[in-house]
Amino acid sequence: MNLEILKQVYLGNTVHDYLYFAMMIAGGVVLVFVIKAILLARIRFVISRTETEVDDQVLHAIEKNIMPLLYYSVLYVGMIQLTLDPIISKIIDVTGIVFAVFFGAKLLVSLILFFIRRYWRNKGVEEEKTNTIVLLGTIIKILIWSIAVIILLDNLGVKISGLIAGLGVGGIAIAFASQTILGDVFNYFTIFFDRPFEIGDFVIVDEYLGVIEHIGIKSTRIRSLSGEQLVFSNSDLTSSRLRNYKRMYVRRIAFEFGVVYQTTAEQLEKIPGIAKEIIENIEQTRFDRAHFASFGDFSLVFEVVYFVLNSDYAVYMDIQQEVNLTLKRRLEEINVEFAFPTQSLYVQKVE
Repeated sequence: MNLEILKQVYLGNTVHDYLYFAMMIAGGVVLVFVIKAILLARIRFVISRTETEVDDQVLHAIEKNIMPLLYYSVLYVGMIQLTLDPIISKIIDVTGIVFAVFFGAKLLVSLILFFIRRYWRNKGVEEEKTNTIVLLGTIIKILIWSIAVIILLDNLGVKISGLIAGLGVGGIAIAFASQTILGDVFNYFTIFFDRPFEIGDFVIVDEYLGVIEHIGIKSTRIRSLSGEQLVFSNSDLTSSRLRNYKRMYVRRIAFEFGVVYQTTAEQLEKIPGIAKEIIENIEQTRFDRAHFASFGDFSLVFEVVYFVLNSDYAVYMDIQQEVNLTLKRRLEEINVEFAFPTQSLYVQKVE
């Protein structure tokens, strides 16, 4: 009697087939649950022995994206064992494609955004760059989900070649119409990732100089030394030869001074040593050289080179002032005069 019940057919399948389906679903769910428990326990064990956030992100990705796909796979494998109406089979196939594309895109977005945030957090991102990361994340989401929708439509049998061609032509037209704006936007991301300068850096662009005040999507604003604000497009900055003095850790200084031609050879020999002694006695400096360089039109020229071990311009000027004042005093002590433009007129008497 019981065997006869198992052989009865409902909706194209026997009771035996339905029981087999139920057993497969139950066994598959249990198997996935056990695999999940073992896998997550192992991952948590590894996480407990490391301090990186990558392990935590992998655990989160498995729980939120991969496990739902495994559970649906169990249901799908069980369903294909039954004789189903073509419409129901189509619905199951479509649902499987939607699940795979949805969770795949979601997993990809979460991992990409995680690594971007982690990279910039390790770099010490300022508040303004946090807004940029949000914008970048939005662009990445739009791009990935657009690709996911196209893949989904293609797998569902929708003819998307015409749509893609139309979007391509429209995209080209938009790109030509707004190529300047798009160029500035792309160069903004070049500045964002390459970081040739940051807010607060003192820079010189061609004949313009000042402090970076704001880095925007289309333009960058610089506060000049005289007070006005200079606005540069991002394309101009990335294509210019820019000098960033904030990145200058050592400043090389070369200066000249001249003494009168009446200075004796013995006095001239003492001057390089005096310059060296003066510079070596000043903090945050490193002496390089001092030489009697040339015979000038009005003076005997000395050249001195040293390094200031600080990028601050005010510190450099304080040091140079101290060098100049001390050099003046020391030369006065040995009766050496600084030269200034003079001319001597010799008149020869003709008899």
